[in-house]
Amino acid sequence: MSATSHPSTPASIDAIYRAHHGWLLGWFRRRLGGASCAADLAHDTFVRLMLSRDALSLAEPRAFLRTLAHGVVVNHWRRQDIERAWREALAVLPEPMAPSPEERLMALETLCRIDAMLDRLNPKARAAFLLSQLDGLTYAEIGTQLKVSERMMKKYMAQAMLQCLLLAEQP
Repeated sequence: MSATSHPSTPASIDAIYRAHHGWLLGWFRRRLGGASCAADLAHDTFVRLMLSRDALSLAEPRAFLRTLAHGVVVNHWRRQDIERAWREALAVLPEPMAPSPEERLMALETLCRIDAMLDRLNPKARAAFLLSQLDGLTYAEIGTQLKVSERMMKKYMAQAMLQCLLLAEQP
């Protein structure tokens, strides 16, 4: 079997890169209106390809790259939304209370990590966690709103809290 039949090998990743990088770059430019970040996002897509367990059995590299690229562009849009909301929140702060550029970057990175953590939760667990933490509702109130038992609420909150602990352990 040749090296090009195993996409996880450097030679085959290189072959996929050479064969599909230009197409992928164009795909990002079309999705993002010719954005200058298209090259960075294409790079991120190939990094995901290299890290993928599915890369060992690629029959259709372009279709797989498109799937990976879709996730990359969705994450890009989500990050832009978070950055926009963060800038809007900072704009209303009085100048002496405004965080330094370093603090702003750290806060933005933390917000993006929290967003990714929330996205990993199932929808009801995410809703339960947010209703508890942001709205201050009790488990019984949330259970009524989500039409689940209080026992299920405890399970959802345990899932969310576990994700919070895992997030806190990350560097």
